[in-house]
Amino acid sequence: MRKFFQEIKADLKFKTAGPGQKLSEPSRVPKEKPKGEAAPKPRQAPTGEAQMAAAAAMARLELKAKAKGPEGVRSQVRKELLAEAAASGTGLSVENEDPTSPDKEGAVALSVSGVYFICPLTGAVVRRDNKEKHLKEAIQAYFSVDPVTASIMAIHTFNKDQEKVRVGVETMAKYLDNIYLHPEEEKYRKIKLQNKVFQERISCLEGIHRFFQAVGFEAKTLPTQLLSLLIVETTEEFYILKEEMLTKLEDLKDYKEQLLSSEPVRAQLDRQLCIFKPSPEAARFELPGDFYNLTAEEIKREQRLRTEAVEKASMLRTRAMREKEEQREMRKYNYTLVRVRFPDGYILQGTFYARESVSALYDLVREALRDDWLPFELLGPGGLKLTDESLAFNECGLVPSALLTLAWDAAVMADIQASGEEQPASPLKPELLSRVQTLL
Repeated sequence: MRKFFQEIKADLKFKTAGPGQKLSEPSRVPKEKPKGEAAPKPRQAPTGEAQMAAAAAMARLELKAKAKGPEGVRSQVRKELLAEAAASGTGLSVENEDPTSPDKEGAVALSVSGVYFICPLTGAVVRRDNKEKHLKEAIQAYFSVDPVTASIMAIHTFNKDQEKVRVGVETMAKYLDNIYLHPEEEKYRKIKLQNKVFQERISCLEGIHRFFQAVGFEAKTLPTQLLSLLIVETTEEFYILKEEMLTKLEDLKDYKEQLLSSEPVRAQLDRQLCIFKPSPEAARFELPGDFYNLTAEEIKREQRLRTEAVEKASMLRTRAMREKEEQREMRKYNYTLVRVRFPDGYILQGTFYARESVSALYDLVREALRDDWLPFELLGPGGLKLTDESLAFNECGLVPSALLTLAWDAAVMADIQASGEEQPASPLKPELLSRVQTLL
């Protein structure tokens, strides 16, 4: 009977375990402690000071999480995507990158993430350092579509010495012209690869052999004889026109014209057009190394030396010397980032070549307007008008970055206001305003 009551008592202890006590499994009965062993001390609750410290720590964590917010999460995800793309070598298009996000944690936010180009064959947007590789891959892929056009693009694009290209192309055109004018002459349909002219002018060009194959030539090894005291038989390599091409002489003529008239395939500079809300940060620029013609170390050294010697140099240099040095400074920049501030405060931003004429900027502004016929002027620092659109950006001192102000023609704007017609809130196109950003 005593054993029965002991089991009931143990079961009641399991059901009434207080807070802070670990419940044992129902099916197990706690074992009795040996008489000689001391019972464990009950766990004490945290002191008031410890509880206050824990509450303060939790509050700091919550504030930190709120401060980070969704933008912080997106920034972290973006960094992981960029790291993954860099590791795989695939790269990211401009649309997948934030042009103002810093490359490193804690770094200054860049005004633009780099210089980008648009491939004319694929339409892809690629970074400057990946431009040549992408163009080559695009031309190689085009061989499956049109081998003749692809080989001509390769000849003009892959060979950087344009004088050698000109000489080689003219020599090849002569070969094709002879076949077109004298199709009955077998000697014109055979081109000896060991020929000195062929070796010096043609064979050295990349893409040339694929061109001959694409237009109907095939490589053959033919026997020859060297006449001297002894008759020695040897072999030589030739390009020989296939017989079926004699019925396509007009095609050969077209290939010749295409070869002579083609130009190198060039990627187009992506303007990276952006529109920003009115901001006091409009005059602040943070540019990546793509905009400079010097390495990062050389730029830092130049800046340090210029800062140290600015007073002494200004005293000793003549005006001609200063102008010459300014021109030399302008040549250090390959690109420029230009912002145009409108009267309503909106800011239009685009990337240009440093040696590109200012007319390209006027064209960009007109394309951004609802009414491209509205006359306007662009004012540089100090209110200087940019009246000569033929001048280059570096000739106007608008490198590597510049903030310009747009001013409407006062007479035209007065006539528009006098007409009583309701004017839009902004002169910019709605599609631009729909993707307006905040300038950080």
